[in-house]
Amino acid sequence: MTRSQTPAADLAVDDQADPGHARSARALVQGVRWRSGLSQDEFARAFCIPVAQLAALELGQARPDAALTAYLRVIDHAPDVVREALERA
Repeated sequence: MTRSQTPAADLAVDDQADPGHARSARALVQGVRWRSGLSQDEFARAFCIPVAQLAALELGQARPDAALTAYLRVIDHAPDVVREALERA
């Protein structure tokens, strides 16, 4: 797929970032899950994200809103803290 054919849902998460630091929404979601070492089902269950939504995000068919983007960054930074917080809720 060429750049001109990239789906609109795969826009940069941070449109203000310089090109070297902007990340696509799809790459953000895929990267966070990949670094977790979990399957889609495991990640979705562990972090209370609907598996259908996670799959759509990873395929570039949807784009996370600001809250989900922030949540994914927190998961990426401190997954154990997020899991502990969710277990206490």
